[in-house]
Amino acid sequence: MSLEDMTNSVREKVSGASLSATVKFDMGDTGVIRLIGGNPPEVDNDDDAADCTIKVAQSDLQDILDGAQDAQTAFMMGKLQVEGDMGAAMQLAGAL
Repeated sequence: MSLEDMTNSVREKVSGASLSATVKFDMGDTGVIRLIGGNPPEVDNDDDAADCTIKVAQSDLQDILDGAQDAQTAFMMGKLQVEGDMGAAMQLAGAL
């Protein structure tokens, strides 16, 4: 799945959510998906500052978006690392 497809998938999943912080998925060379707090959050691919950065491989994020992998389980297995505001990451986990 392309970065654009993944970005659109995230946009759809959070369309009914409210997020109070800016969270960024950093997939290394693949790029980033950033959610800017709001109701609903804005979603873009700008690699700007965020309250929380989640480092994750593209394939693992895709599994989370598809429902094949639980985000909390992925965290416990070391498949994603959270830098910054852990509370923001927890807010997002509920939306995904």
